[in-house]
Order: sequence, then structure tokens, then C-alpha cells
Amino acid sequence: MKNKITLDLNERSYDIIIGSNIINELAHFLSEKKYSKIIVISDKNVNEIYRDYITDVIKNHESVVVDAGEQAKSFKVLEQVCEEILQKNIDRKTLLIAFGGGVVGDLTGFVASILLRGIDFIQIPTTLLAMVDSSVGGKTAINSIAGKNLIGSFYQPKLVLIELEFLKTLPIREFRSGYAEILKYGLIADKKFFQYLQKNYLRFFNNDQEIILEVVKKCCEIKAQIVGNDEKESSAIGSRALLNFGHSFAHVFEADLNYSNLMLHGEAVAIGMIMAIKMSQNLGFIKQVDFDEVEFHLKQCGFEIDIKKFKKNWSLSNLIANLYKDKKVENGNLVFILLSEIGQAFVKKDISLSEFEKVMSNFL
Repeated sequence: MKNKITLDLNERSYDIIIGSNIINELAHFLSEKKYSKIIVISDKNVNEIYRDYITDVIKNHESVVVDAGEQAKSFKVLEQVCEEILQKNIDRKTLLIAFGGGVVGDLTGFVASILLRGIDFIQIPTTLLAMVDSSVGGKTAINSIAGKNLIGSFYQPKLVLIELEFLKTLPIREFRSGYAEILKYGLIADKKFFQYLQKNYLRFFNNDQEIILEVVKKCCEIKAQIVGNDEKESSAIGSRALLNFGHSFAHVFEADLNYSNLMLHGEAVAIGMIMAIKMSQNLGFIKQVDFDEVEFHLKQCGFEIDIKKFKKNWSLSNLIANLYKDKKVENGNLVFILLSEIGQAFVKKDISLSEFEKVMSNFL
């Protein structure tokens, strides 16, 4: 059971291979490339579960292991990882393999983009969120005190290998977190996919392999098409910025909680999407019935939509300060991704702060 999608970026094109027990695809890729050295980067949690597996499938590799969690996306860890890899006498034919969730993928991609001015890396995501989102598209980054993903580069992997068997060891909270990004694709780009999710979410959460393969493949196809049209988020037509739907709100809360496990990224995105739909409704772009439909589905899937359950007393002034650190802010003017209908998103510039405050008054 295997599917292949090619992300078309001319000389930077690469394959996304999705399926179960597809690790021989990695052996095939490595046999063609003849790398001088292979270094696998993972976190402590993943390394504990998959250390033997990695040793079996990636012969003669060396390992770098970082702490688990968003805190690993820091200057300090970036420096440690770079220095540790440089001690291994690498050259331009060294390959890095990101083996883990989105944090490991983002960090490894950034390391690969700056070591020796750029060496190859591949993504082997182990979480649902990384499979459908961060492993595809070449966005690499670390966090700054000022905000999330503000230091990074666009740097494409040579291969993305999505092994669905890894999902069997994923805790349900992490699995649900990944589903928020899945739902995002239906909301911004494909109403039929949203309806498919409404119909099949129970089978998806019950680990139905056929549905999981179909869903992950669809997400990768949508993302590959958007990224292929607008690799570096610079064009209004293919606008890659649409992939940030719900994220302007989400990052505001994540930053306030210091990117801790009190709120996982997908949990923040679920609430952020609901808030973005509420803003779309307030501005007259979308109907109450659409808001209700999305909110109902998120609750069906077990998402907590009440922001006060994560923290009782949010400071609006802190949230506003975080908001202005968003990468989409232009000349001090707020930019949000909104919906004109389910399945259709657009970039709305010059939104007044009062619109953000109005949405917050509904939720805080």
C-alpha cells in the first residue's frame, strides 16, 4: 500500500511517499545517492521508541538526539546540534535525516540549510501533524523570544517518507492535534474534503488504515499544489499564506503559554480556526450556520474550544502584543486569513485591531 506525490519545484522537486511498511523506499533512495555519511536527528521520546528500528533500517548512521518539545526549536539547541554534527567530520555529501515530529523536522531542515552553506536532508515524520503539514513544503525554523518560527529559511528536503505505521504509537492527544491541520485543508481549499471528513472522522479516529491513507494523501496533494504555486509565500495567486489559516490566533495563545504542552499546536489551531471563522462572519463573509457546522465538528472530534479551559485569565494586552509579532503583519497593519465560504480562503489585509478585540470578547 503505497502512494507517491511529486512536489514540482523544478530542480528542487522531490517525492512524498506515503504508505505502510514502506521503509524499503528509503533503502532504494540511499542506494542511488551514495552519501558519505548519514546523521539521524531525533528527540528523546522518539529515540526511546524507535532506536532499534532506526538501527535496523538505516545502516552505518550516526545519531543526534535533542530534548522533546517545542523548547528544542531554540538558538541554544541549534548551536549545540550544529557543533555536534561538525565534530563528526562531515562534508557536502553528508545527509541529515529528520526522524520525529514537526519540531525535529523544522530544526533539522534549518540545520541542513546552514551547515556548509547547505547539505541534503530528508524528512521521516512520526506524528500526524508533521505528516500532513510541516514535513512538506520546505519551511524550516526555530523560535525566538519575540515569537514562533521567526528565524528560519525555505529549504526543501530531498525526500519525504510518510510511514503510517508510526501513527500506531502516537498518543490520542497528539493524533487529534494533527487532525486540526487536516481539517484546515478542507476549510481553505476543498469543501468536498471537509464533507468527507465529517462523514469519515470516526473511522479515521478508529485507525482505519484505508481512511488514514486517503486523508494523509489528500492533505499532501493540496499542500504540494499550494507550495508548487508559491514556494516562498510571495505570490498573491498561489498564496501559500492561506496555509496559515487559524494560525495568527493560535500563535498568540501558544506564545502566551511559552509554547508549553499546556496547549498543543493543533489544539491552538482548532481554536484559531474557529476564531478566524468568527472574524469572517463578523465582517460579513460567512454565515452563522457555517461557523456552527465547523464548531460542531471540532467538538465531535473531542477538541476543547473553550480557551478558558487552557488558562483562566488571559491578558488581552499580552495577546495583542503577541499578535503584532505575527509574520504576516505588514507595516504594522494586521493581516488575517479568512473564509468566504467553507472550502474557500483568502488573505485580508489592513484589518483593524478592533476586529481582533471583537473576536476575543466572544471567547475570553
